[in-house]
Amino acid sequence: MGLWRVFYADWQMECCGTPFSVGDEVSWPLLLDEGGETLGGGWSGEIGEITATVEHVRDDGAEIRVLRADDGLVVALGADPEDADPEDDAPSDGVSSGGDGMRPGPGRRVTRSGLLTVERHGARWPETTGTVRTIHLVHQDFAEITPGSHTREPVPASRSSEAVDRCPKWFGEGRVGVLAELHVPGPRP
Repeated sequence: MGLWRVFYADWQMECCGTPFSVGDEVSWPLLLDEGGETLGGGWSGEIGEITATVEHVRDDGAEIRVLRADDGLVVALGADPEDADPEDDAPSDGVSSGGDGMRPGPGRRVTRSGLLTVERHGARWPETTGTVRTIHLVHQDFAEITPGSHTREPVPASRSSEAVDRCPKWFGEGRVGVLAELHVPGPRP
């Protein structure tokens, strides 16, 4: 059993998502943003640490690496982090951080941390099923990179949130998604 914070971006919901409410059971394909750089970073309170077994799944010939945790969480990995310390890959407890720049093989236990995000585009991998415990509508300010450029970037330290009972289908100016707390009861049979 686990309780995980998951960011569901506005554009993912508006394009291909189904709105949900507190108490709903949902199934989502999750991706681990190991750098936590979504919307310019600053997610330290929402970063999760996952110790799980690596699996390789195939989708249209592409190989996708996923982590399958004992509590039922399944999350796809992006690129492996680069780390020059090969000692980091062989801890005494038998669980690897995976930080050796190599791709951990199937069946290997690794520990990774990052922001869990819903990813509905590209390849397909097993979904995580759980019950939504809380939903927070996330607000983010943006500013032009240079005046008149019309290219905007997130303003550091301007993110805020408000508790809501239901995720909207459509967001608006300054609303960038929702942060949901997902209770994963255990692996699906």
